[in-house]
This record gives sequence, C-alpha cells and structure tokens, in this order.
Amino acid sequence: MPTDHLDIAELDTPESATPVSAPPPLPAGPLLQPGRNVWRIEQAARAAVLVDGANYFGALREAMLNARETIHIVGWDLDSRMKLVGPSGKADDGLPETLSAFLTALVARNPRLRIRLLLWDYSVVFAFERELAPIYSFMWSTPKQIELCLDDELPLGASHHQKLVVIDDQLAFSGGLDLTQRRWDTSDHVPGDPLRLDPAGAAYDPFHDVQMVVDGDAAGAIGKLIRERWKRAACENLPPIRGNSSGDRWPQSLEPEFHDIGVGIARTLPAYGNGVEAREVEALFFDMIDAAEHCLYIENQFFTCERFTARLIERMLAKPDLDVVLVTPKGYHSWFEHRAMGVGRARVMARIHAAGLSERVRIVYPEVGDEAAGTPIMVHSKVMIVDDRIMRIGSANLCNRSMGFDTECDLVVVGENETTRAAIAGVRNRMLGEHIGRTADEVATMLHDGATLVSVIDHPAPGRRLVVVPYDPEATDLLPSIDAFADPLEPLYEDGGRSRKPKQSGRTWLLVLGAGIAIIAGLLLAWTNSPFAEPDKIMQALDGISDRPWAPALVVAIFILGGLVVFPVTVLMVATVAVFGGWTGALLAGLGAVSSSLVTYGIGRRLGAGLVRRFIGPRINRIRRGMQKQGVLTVATMRLVPAAPFTFVNLVAGAAELRFLDFLIGTVIGLTPGLLVMTALGRQIVDLVKSPSLGSVALLVGFILVWVLLSLSFQFLLTRHRRAN
Repeated sequence: MPTDHLDIAELDTPESATPVSAPPPLPAGPLLQPGRNVWRIEQAARAAVLVDGANYFGALREAMLNARETIHIVGWDLDSRMKLVGPSGKADDGLPETLSAFLTALVARNPRLRIRLLLWDYSVVFAFERELAPIYSFMWSTPKQIELCLDDELPLGASHHQKLVVIDDQLAFSGGLDLTQRRWDTSDHVPGDPLRLDPAGAAYDPFHDVQMVVDGDAAGAIGKLIRERWKRAACENLPPIRGNSSGDRWPQSLEPEFHDIGVGIARTLPAYGNGVEAREVEALFFDMIDAAEHCLYIENQFFTCERFTARLIERMLAKPDLDVVLVTPKGYHSWFEHRAMGVGRARVMARIHAAGLSERVRIVYPEVGDEAAGTPIMVHSKVMIVDDRIMRIGSANLCNRSMGFDTECDLVVVGENETTRAAIAGVRNRMLGEHIGRTADEVATMLHDGATLVSVIDHPAPGRRLVVVPYDPEATDLLPSIDAFADPLEPLYEDGGRSRKPKQSGRTWLLVLGAGIAIIAGLLLAWTNSPFAEPDKIMQALDGISDRPWAPALVVAIFILGGLVVFPVTVLMVATVAVFGGWTGALLAGLGAVSSSLVTYGIGRRLGAGLVRRFIGPRINRIRRGMQKQGVLTVATMRLVPAAPFTFVNLVAGAAELRFLDFLIGTVIGLTPGLLVMTALGRQIVDLVKSPSLGSVALLVGFILVWVLLSLSFQFLLTRHRRAN
C-alpha cells in the first residue's frame, strides 16, 4: 500500500502487545508537577551541559580530583580500561588515565575516600559488548575503599539504564554517557581520529552524546536516588557524609551555563517486588509535547514509541507552525538492535508519513567528511528542547522500554525568566550548530532572521551535515515479534501482589521445552567432559585402603582436604560409595561430605563477612538475609542443584552467619538424594556418570525434583514452627 494512502489507525500498537494508554493532558498549573512528571524539583546554584564524551570525561576527572569522602557511580556499563581523559586525549594531572587505575590512585591519595560502583547485572545478550569480569577489575584488583555491586533488582528482561555520578552529594552528573569503552570523542568528530581507540586498540566511528552537571540540592537529590538503589541492591544503608563538606567540587575549567535554577528529576522505575513504580519520564515526554508551540529539537538513540508519535502528530496537527528536528543514528550496529529498534523506528516513521508531516518532522542523522563519502556519527544522546523554554537531558530513549520497563533518570529545566530561556536556546543552538558545522551564534542569527529549525539544517558548512534517514515502508513488516520482545511496553509481570501474567501461547511452551532440552543436552556434554567421568582413578586409590581399620578416618580426612582445595565433592562421594558399597559407603560418603562442609563453614564464620565481601561484593548482605529467612531451603537447594561450588556455599553460609542448625539440616537434606541414588545403584553409578544417557539423567532429575518438593514442605513446616514460637 502506498504510504500517502496509509491510515494512521492501521499502524496502531501490534495486537501482541499489551495496550498501555498515554498519560492524560497536563492539568492547569506549572509544567513540572512532582508526583506526575518529576520525582522532585531541587535548586542548583550552577548547571552546565557537556556535549560529547571528551568534554564530559575531562570535567568529571577534574571533579573527582576534588572529592573528599564519596564518589558514587551508577551505570548500565562500566569498563575499567576506558580512558577518563578530556579533549586532549591525555591526562595532565600526574595520575593514571584508565578508570580503575585512576580510582585506585584517588583512594591511595585520600584513604578516607570511598568509591562505590553500582553496575547493572547485565544480560548475556550484551556479554561481548562489555568487560567480562568487572568484579575482578573493579574490586579484587583495587583497594578495599572501592566497592562494586551488581544490581539485578529488576523484572526479567529489564535493565538499569541510568548513567549517574555523584561526588560528596554536592555535584552530580546525569545523561547518556556510561564510563565505558567507545564513548570518548571530541565535538569535531574527526574521521579516523587516532585518539579514538578502544582498550583493544581498535578504532571506532565518531560518537556523540550529552551529559548534564548540577550542584547544590539537585545533586543531593540524585545522591539520594543512588543511595536508594544501593539499599535495594545490597540491602545496606550508605552512611551520610561524615566530615567537613566545605569546599567546591565544581570543575574550575567548566563555565556554568545556568545559575540558581530549579531542576526537575524524572525517573522510570518498573514495578518489581515491594518497589513503587515511577513513570515520570513518560509523563514528562508527553507534557513537553503538549507544551510545544514553535519548535522541538530532539536527539535520541532510539525512536520507537508509537504512543509518543501519536501525541506528537496530534500536537503538530493542532499547531501548524510547529516543526521538529529529530537527530538519531543512521542505523544500528548489531543485528539485534537493527531488527528490534530499526523496525520500531520504521513503524513510527510510517505514521508520520501517513499524517503528511514528513516535511515538518525532519528525522536526520549527522555525518562528517566529504559529502560523497561521509562518515556517519553514532548518536547516543537523549535530549529534548521545546521552543526556548524547556530542556531535558538524561538517559531515557524515545522507546517503550524507557517509559516503564528500564530504570531511567532525566533532568529538566524550565525557563522561568529571560536569562534561563536564553541559556536553553544557547544549548540548542550549540548542539544543532555542531551537527551542521555552524557556531551557536550563526544558528541564532538564522533563527532570528525567520528561519525554522528544519530550514536551518539545510544550510550546513562544508564537512558537516544532517542527512535525512532513509524511509523504507517495507521495513515495518520485518520480524515484529523481535521488536515486541526487545522493546516491551511494560514488565511482563509485576511482583508484590500485582501479578498480571499473560496467557502462555503455544509458541512460548515450545520455547520452554526447547530450552529444557538444550539445558539437558548441555549438562550431558559437560558431565561427559568433567572429572565426574573419571571417578575410577579415585576408586583405585581407595581400593587399596578399604580393608584397613583406619580407612574411614582417612576417607573423612580426604573429604575435608578436598573441600579446602575446592575439589568436586560429588566425585569423592561417587568413588566412596562405589568402593565401600551399600549403606556403609553411603554413610561414609555422607559423613565425609558433612564434615568437609562444617570445616569450611567454620572457616567462613571465622573470616567473617568483611573478607568474603571482597570476593562477591556488597550483595553478601542479600545472601545473608535470604539465608537467615530460608536457610534450610537455600542450603538444601544449592546442594540439590549446585549453582556454586560446594566449598563456596559453605564459606558464604559461614560468613553470612547462617544458623548452624539450619546449615547442618540443609546440608543433610541436600546430600541425601544423591546418596540414596548412589546406594541403590552401587558401582553402576560409575557407568552412569561415565556414559550418561538422556533417560538415565531424566530419571535422576525426576528423583531430585521429588526431593526438592519434600524439602520445600519441610522448610514450610519449619518456618511455621518458628513463627509459632
């Protein structure tokens, strides 16, 4: 169907998506309303907009040098190897350039300084785009004043997308930039810039992003937001600033653009657990559209939200003088992003074309270099400026995820006076001018002479330009299911008594079945290639001592020694049962395993949570709390389905101060199913582990599942007994 005959109604939200209504129009009163479109409004004595990574990283580095007590960093991603340097590409303060080494130098220079890193415990989808071992890079190889917490307190499939840094609760940065690789670039975006290299030494394309910095009470409020997230992720209240908070944290080289302004803080927090849902980001987007009179300048990585598009079309039809410039990437690098977000963008572009607004809504991407062979600039920023009156900068994309699924944080400023409005216009003109090779003053002059935003971008300087994103109406038919999965309207379910589980389709059950078969096949492969496949070597050693009177004591000692060197306890159990046979072997193997667990539990108890925390981070608080609430079930489950090494479970249980009786009972319950199977099969267990089959493994899994149900029942009865007493 030709695009000029499309009916907007035909492009509504796909039937497979959950219908979510757009926020209602803003009631009478001020634009920013806490509880609706902002979390709170706080004053900032100074604020500035940092365009592109080099300017942000340079200002952040200078501010960190002024830190006295705390640096709190929140990110979708962190990379210890990224260079935290300014536009020159080098550090001139005598400290290391890379992030982890720089943070280490800061705490070495100031032992009172505490640095806390809160990182999204990310999906495997992004594993190859991120540093593989952040715990090692940021915690194990750094001083104890630096702590990393991986935050997984989110609905399934959601991400923590906020990019925040707060220094001494006095200075805060918020925007689209993570402290990670492939983000540094100057505003010149020079093609082939030799300074634009990732940690592996590979060059990457020009990259554009924006961050905002504020001080005063606004910074303190963002600090509170981080403290709340840390408490949720680590079950720990961060202490207040301890000492003298005097002194200026503002970077001396940075000139403030705003003075004495109110800063609105808008969040997205998905409904999860006992947390309260927040959709201020979404409401603010819609309210800003409704407030637009003349022009909208938008920079955003993703543009897929159809409800936003429908509201934009409605406003533009009501305001014939309103025009829009939306700066976005030319395309997306990965197959997943291209199929997911590219399809969504094509769909909303189709709606704009169908409404006859393609000339007033210019969707463009920036390009640098010769026009015949230009280099596209990757746009990662999240900026929206309405007329000369409202400016927001943050982490939220114009996609469904950012409206109600991922966590986001945007800052918004409203021009209440001529000075603030001039500053907002100056920021817009500077960013637009960067993309077309013009100064902010040149853009201001063109607008003053009657040009619109759309007409301004048609007059670029040589070497810089904004190019219209190609529109392909056929792209709307590509893989809609991936689009719906990658950019959901809201969580698939909500905890805390607000469950809304959708009906499972036949396709979903097929996927679950396929995943189950794949997991079992993987277990078979892993089992065949693991030490379990060669217990006969240990059996040969035990055969020589099985008839000695001191053999039981030696076997128990071997189990204890194996626990100390993290040797697989199941291998020892298989060999012991096979050699000694029947109930004698089972009792001896059980005694050895329990003795080993108690010794390493005692070591963990002796070392305490402080030392173990250095290995697994602040989330040990959550482990401790979970074990104390359901200790028997937790230990038994980890024995039945070993998600962590036997010795590790023992050490953490001891360090978490799990009740001794709970630990002992849970260990016995968890070990018993395996011992019963080994006793029943005797030496046949060796053949099972050496040459496993799908049927034999399924039988064993079924037996364990029955025992898990018995364990759950036991834990339920034990919990009721404790509550009654």
